[in-house]
Amino acid sequence: MNKAVIPDMVSNPTRWVLFYGMIMAGFAYLSTLQPEGESYGFFSMLPALLILVVAVLTKKPLESIFAGIIAGLLLLNPAGIVTGLGDISLAVVMDETIAWIVLVCGMMGGLINMLERGGSVLSFGELLAKRIQTKRGTMLTTCGLGVMVFIDDYLNSLAVSASMKNLTDRYKISREKLAFLVDSTAAPVCILVPVSTWAVYFAALLEENGAVAEGKGMSLYIESIPFMAYGWIALVVVFLVAAGILGDFGPMKAAEKRAQEGQCIPDGGQQMGFDTSNLRKTSPVVGLINFLLPMAVLIAASVYYEIDLLLGALVASLFTMVLYFWQRLLSFSDLVDSMLDGFKVMLHPIAVVCAGFMLKDVNDQLGMTPYIIDTLTPYLSKEMLPALVFAAMAAVVFATGSSWGVFVVSLPIVIPMALAMDMSMPLTVGALLSASAFGSHACFFSDSTVLSAQGSGCTPMQHGLTQIPYALLGAVFAFVGFIMLGFWMA
Repeated sequence: MNKAVIPDMVSNPTRWVLFYGMIMAGFAYLSTLQPEGESYGFFSMLPALLILVVAVLTKKPLESIFAGIIAGLLLLNPAGIVTGLGDISLAVVMDETIAWIVLVCGMMGGLINMLERGGSVLSFGELLAKRIQTKRGTMLTTCGLGVMVFIDDYLNSLAVSASMKNLTDRYKISREKLAFLVDSTAAPVCILVPVSTWAVYFAALLEENGAVAEGKGMSLYIESIPFMAYGWIALVVVFLVAAGILGDFGPMKAAEKRAQEGQCIPDGGQQMGFDTSNLRKTSPVVGLINFLLPMAVLIAASVYYEIDLLLGALVASLFTMVLYFWQRLLSFSDLVDSMLDGFKVMLHPIAVVCAGFMLKDVNDQLGMTPYIIDTLTPYLSKEMLPALVFAAMAAVVFATGSSWGVFVVSLPIVIPMALAMDMSMPLTVGALLSASAFGSHACFFSDSTVLSAQGSGCTPMQHGLTQIPYALLGAVFAFVGFIMLGFWMA
């Protein structure tokens, strides 16, 4: 499509209605060509491709995902689109994972809001500003904090970005680069640490799918860590960028140029949205303690409750409320308002993540994941299995944004395939986790991408477009690495 037409389409709703109407009519027509009871084949990938096209045109992830959902439902059953939309909406709302995500995101937003209003984040930033005197030092510190907050990618995305925004603004670092530094040390780091929510989830999933005997899931996960190529490469890439060894390129170069001219926050970007009009000022030492103590309690409580960030966030929120009320930093009413406002600020990211799960449901009904795996199966060999598993699952997670949910469908296919070929199970698991980390890192509507953008003060599309060249660079090296490992270990 001619780029000159796009601004006119944006300003002209009639053209958008015609644009979407023609596309949706096309999907409804394709449904009539589908023989009943047969696989949708290539048609199953069309809703995901539509999402990418609409996202590039509109720069709006939520609208793009819903366009893909409607298109998928039309492909499944045009006459039942309303009931289909109602059914998947209800299924997603009732899903235990979604409930966990909503509560974790909301409580994390409330906790960070309390830290903001109590002056703790400001004190932490001011203390860092006295110790860090260079742009490079600021970026390396951001990466270092991201690695230290390894227990969960949600905690990383929100806490690190909130504590580093003022300092990165001081050295004219774009919010897009801050989001990249934060996001690159979220999922890619979490998969490399056995004490994380990712490790606990996938270890249980490996046991359920027969990859290892019951009780041995975590042992297999730990054996697989050296083979999680994308996690290691993404970590190297982000530190090279932070150190200034790997320069800016693509959309990131334009974002950094804009920041150097004095505009760190991009057009359309915004702060987390917290009300800091009644910000409390404390001494730097007290402020630092008030910041570090809740973070320490959050991590300790999460570990104590078997790496459950929800219970950790609950304990940390209660602890912070008592701590701040005891110091008279905030009244009880202010503390409650902080928690509620935190939930409100996180509504848009939560909506995007929920829409992503609805899309996954539609893709599952269309059979997209089995189609991609079946298409690659004729090209599989023992040597190429890890590389093709990485490529296929990375594409699926990127298209759906569901770095966890996809593997409930794919593991029952991939694990028996690896066992039949007698391929190294740690290498296979490493390829799967690498694919999951890449999808979470690169997809513009994945949970960690959306939260990193929200915390850093840019839109998910601005973050996604500036980050994807670096993510693709890491993916290419990881793919080559899996080819080499496959031939070496076959």
